[in-house]
Amino acid sequence: MQIDFKFHNFESSDALKTYATDKIGKLQKYVRAPLEVHITFSLERISHRVDVTFNAGPEHHQAHAEESEMYAAIDAVVDKIQRQINRSKDQHHNHRRGPLPEDAAGE
Repeated sequence: MQIDFKFHNFESSDALKTYATDKIGKLQKYVRAPLEVHITFSLERISHRVDVTFNAGPEHHQAHAEESEMYAAIDAVVDKIQRQINRSKDQHHNHRRGPLPEDAAGE
């Protein structure tokens, strides 16, 4: 897993890096390919923004979140990425399955 951090308008923090690495690391179990993640932390007045680009082989996901605290923004963006991964897995699974039995019974 390769994680790239960028900080805009404030100093980098090891605590933020560790927290984000732990949260993103939990997504590793949902994908097979090695992860390449780019995380950008930015601060504009009172809004804390986190942008994440998540690449795992052929899958690419992007999300951003703005919150009043940086840790809450990290949690929100990880939840968004996890929903995107689950949605893409469901689409792939349903696409390969074929028609459902209840669809054929109604005809």
